[in-house]
Amino acid sequence: MSDRTGIFAGDDPFEIARNWLAEAQAVEVNDPTAMALSTVDADGMPNARMVLLKDIEDDAFVFYTNYGSVKAQELDATGKAAFVLHWKSLRRQIRVRGLVSKVDGAEADAYFKSRDLGSRIGAYASRQSEVLDKKTTLVKRVAKYTAKLGVNPPRPEFWGGFRIKPVEIEFWADGAFRLHDRFRWTLDVNVKTYTKVRLNP
Repeated sequence: MSDRTGIFAGDDPFEIARNWLAEAQAVEVNDPTAMALSTVDADGMPNARMVLLKDIEDDAFVFYTNYGSVKAQELDATGKAAFVLHWKSLRRQIRVRGLVSKVDGAEADAYFKSRDLGSRIGAYASRQSEVLDKKTTLVKRVAKYTAKLGVNPPRPEFWGGFRIKPVEIEFWADGAFRLHDRFRWTLDVNVKTYTKVRLNP
């Protein structure tokens, strides 16, 4: 498969990523925005978990979470992350390694407000990543915050987004006889543009 035609065509890796995501949203049964996010702790031990991609910007990928969570603490400590978007229905994936910064303020407020009310209440009730003695404790906190916050709760200060600006983006598509197509885009930090190479499968 050529890098100049078909699914790999284009001079902007973020546009290609948006196109692939749009295709996945049309055919993937569950959570086409699900991505496996990897971080490392203070000892260099890796962590991975699924999160939901919220947006593909002109130069970054964005997701939201509780800033008190383990993943947020590890992102704050290192300023680096990696993730994979994999779409089994399309037999494609996107791998990214990049630098991390927070999404706060009006942008985070607007997204929080757009979420389902139950999800907004849940953000207050869940002390993410902390030990929970029993499920009823969480249910009681949900009831407490539902009564306290009403139908329009503001974004809590401990909740917001992360923006991952890639230093590398790799596009992978399944090929016959395991001769897959792989193209890696690498950021040249001096000129802030990406160069593309084809990789062996």
